[in-house]
Amino acid sequence: MLNDILLLNKKHEGAARTILDRVIQELTPKYIITISGEVETGKCEVAHMLGRLLKKEGIGLKLLHMDNYYKIAPLERNDWRRRHGIDSVGYNEYDWEVVSRTLKGFREGKLTTLPCVDLFTGQIDQLTTNFAGIQVLIIEGLYSVKIEEANLKVFIEQTYRDTIEEQKLSGKEELDDFRMQILEREHQVVQSLKPLADFYLDFDTSSEIFHY
Repeated sequence: MLNDILLLNKKHEGAARTILDRVIQELTPKYIITISGEVETGKCEVAHMLGRLLKKEGIGLKLLHMDNYYKIAPLERNDWRRRHGIDSVGYNEYDWEVVSRTLKGFREGKLTTLPCVDLFTGQIDQLTTNFAGIQVLIIEGLYSVKIEEANLKVFIEQTYRDTIEEQKLSGKEELDDFRMQILEREHQVVQSLKPLADFYLDFDTSSEIFHY
């Protein structure tokens, strides 16, 4: 996403280092990592920090954000959801055909055109990237755990209720009644996908807890 802002801290670094240890042990050509979880739980931050660490190891990587793969552009999405009802919120809002084309480009190591949301304009731009020489693909997003091709599926166990203050500070969305309905619906869908993961992160106030 263009023009997004990240606030990284020690818990994100600790989580990323733990994931890195496992990735290094089982790394193969064209290795895919997904990082899933609810809103403002640190998916993007952990993914970004993991990318930094992989780069230091000399491993070619790219980071993809699933927010770029919604069928409906950000400025139109709330109206679309109001028209189609709260049950329309979920992983079917992603354009999985475009996701598949991106993964194909990664596997084949070729030039690939991807969607890229500009957070200032709300428009979905098109970005052409080269997957040649890229060994690792990190994909973060609410429902990225559904990507069957992933070698490692990470799930962050906090919920949107734990991150309300972070959401207020980010100012990305107005927390009105409809937004709260959306967050509850996303919570239900994301938690239903939790069993698909094989690595879990639980950020505690005093420590980081990781388990398989």
